[in-house]
Amino acid sequence: MNETAEIGIFGGTGIYDSGLLKDSKEITIDTPYGKTSDSITVGEFNGRNVAFMPRHGKKHTIPPHLINFRANIWAFKELGVKRIIAPSAVGSLKEEFEPGHFALPSQFIDFTKSRKGTFSENGKVIHISVADPFCPELQNVILNVTKEQEIQIHDNCTYICIEGPRFSTKAESKFFRTTGADIIGMTLVPECQLAREAQICYVSISTVTDYDVWAEKPVTAKDVMETLAKNVEMTKKLLTLVIDQIPKIKSCFCETALEEAEF
Repeated sequence: MNETAEIGIFGGTGIYDSGLLKDSKEITIDTPYGKTSDSITVGEFNGRNVAFMPRHGKKHTIPPHLINFRANIWAFKELGVKRIIAPSAVGSLKEEFEPGHFALPSQFIDFTKSRKGTFSENGKVIHISVADPFCPELQNVILNVTKEQEIQIHDNCTYICIEGPRFSTKAESKFFRTTGADIIGMTLVPECQLAREAQICYVSISTVTDYDVWAEKPVTAKDVMETLAKNVEMTKKLLTLVIDQIPKIKSCFCETALEEAEF
């Protein structure tokens, strides 16, 4: 396989093609964990080789609980990806996190139920640390870009991941608020922890689309898509600016994650 990429992008809800890459081609990678969500587009952006994959598929046919996260991460690893940027849609658990705002997760609380969240199988036991599950270097790049562009973003957010595909009940949503978490979604776990296990830097740019179901008007899928449609171009602009500012040489700990994780 001749295609390589140093940066990977997982397109979230509303972002099914990057629209960024030159001289691109679509490739398919076989993995030990089955099929990836879709083919991978590999191309060039401002001198950087970039891979793009829509995590729900190009036609949004894969619900969150059926995404093959292991195959997706493994395929990016095979391409040589060192950093992953993962746009996502989230609900707000706080009034000040308004629909249309951006949020930068730094922690997660996992309420998923049936997802495979490790490559540790066949007698090889790995206890990966996710004390800080998102790459601090990439987070700083995003914060610098949003500051330069005067784009509002909520920093240091705690993200609750639920199984989906259903939205929460009112009781669940009110409970989630009591945890102190800021935003809620269905896709970043186990995606981020698998990236850490693969020693790939990972960060998410989250778009707030709704107030979940604790507010007066419960969220609907229509609400989510309408808000995302308004923000998709800004998200793509952010991606281009972030890619430009990612340093060539890492200064984070992500690529040494396995050093103290194996028994």
